[in-house]
Amino acid sequence: MDGTDNFETRYLTNDACYLLKKPNVYGSIFRFEGQASVFWPDRGPCYRCLYPEPPPPGLVPSCAEGGVLGILPGVVGGIQATEALKILLGIGEPLVGRLLLYDALAMSFDELKLRRDPKCPLCGENPTIRELQDYVAFCGIGRGEDAEAVEEISAGELKRRMDDGIALEVIDVRDPHEWEICRIPGTRLVPLGSLGERLHEFDSSKTYVMHCKSGIRSAKAIAQLRRAGFKRLLNLRGGVLAWSREVDPSVPTY
Repeated sequence: MDGTDNFETRYLTNDACYLLKKPNVYGSIFRFEGQASVFWPDRGPCYRCLYPEPPPPGLVPSCAEGGVLGILPGVVGGIQATEALKILLGIGEPLVGRLLLYDALAMSFDELKLRRDPKCPLCGENPTIRELQDYVAFCGIGRGEDAEAVEEISAGELKRRMDDGIALEVIDVRDPHEWEICRIPGTRLVPLGSLGERLHEFDSSKTYVMHCKSGIRSAKAIAQLRRAGFKRLLNLRGGVLAWSREVDPSVPTY
């Protein structure tokens, strides 16, 4: 049963299950939506048939960044448990070749038919994957410039430097709706998705402290700025959540 929240583990689980000829009961959730299926070797398609390649690193936010409706894991997990029991008991019709889609806001279920991809490198007509791989590298995570050590600053230290008048600018890379919920005083909003087209607003002679909700997106922003030639960059450890916890409890959390 795959209940993970990162792509490298999903591909590893899929490939291991296929090579061991074991059914993979898959479930995924994000914000208000979920999906589930069963990838059963020799009976239907695998996860790679549905998603041949992972999305670029940073494109899809994690659960910690994007948020999940609290009850959603229970709904999708219950579906996965049902599928696992059906397989163990040999009853019913498992979700083989079917992708079940759940929309909590509309309270609706939809179903998509899945077919095996003849070009799939794992279960296709001419497979090239015959053993487990380096899935971190396959998903483009932990390699290259994005993997360089990011210099961090604590919320308390940032507050001290701001109070002392040390020259720095705090940049918030969250989305505008998050900015409306809470913000660190004196910060400037530059959403991560628009950072590339707003590089002209940055000055290489200045020191920038990048922050988001928890520190993940801001680290990605720093990697992007590094590629553009900026060097004086700090990441706020723990993001605005740390600021609320360590500096100003009046700042709302979400």
